[in-house]
Amino acid sequence: MEKQIIDDKIKELFISSRVIALVGASKNKEKDSNIVMRFLQKSGYKVIPVNPTSTSKVINGERVHGTLLEIKEKVDIVDVFRPSEEVEKIANQAKEIGAKTLWLQLNIENDKARDIAIQNKIYYISNKCTKIEFKRLFGVI
Repeated sequence: MEKQIIDDKIKELFISSRVIALVGASKNKEKDSNIVMRFLQKSGYKVIPVNPTSTSKVINGERVHGTLLEIKEKVDIVDVFRPSEEVEKIANQAKEIGAKTLWLQLNIENDKARDIAIQNKIYYISNKCTKIEFKRLFGVI
């Protein structure tokens, strides 16, 4: 797909989305997932942290969920900070909750997850950072 068409689609996703589930959220403020979560919150999104192994009940003011299936509200984007081999399971959960977008962070790709997303009309993005793309597309410094 032409780069401008992809950029326009990603920009439209950011504009039309309000709730982001961040899978692999960490309470460690130095970790990329925490940095991106804070950035997205400051940019106006409700970011729901998902981490089945977190001992923390709250990350950046939001209650931590063990899986996507525990989230009770409508999720627009599932933003994934987990190893590629875990993404197929996450894609199936994204399908279950009716997410519009499955977004895999830098260096994360999974063909089976892509197929699940495409078959269920979920927009699939891989190997891109939500923070980097938002800043690039909206000119944030």
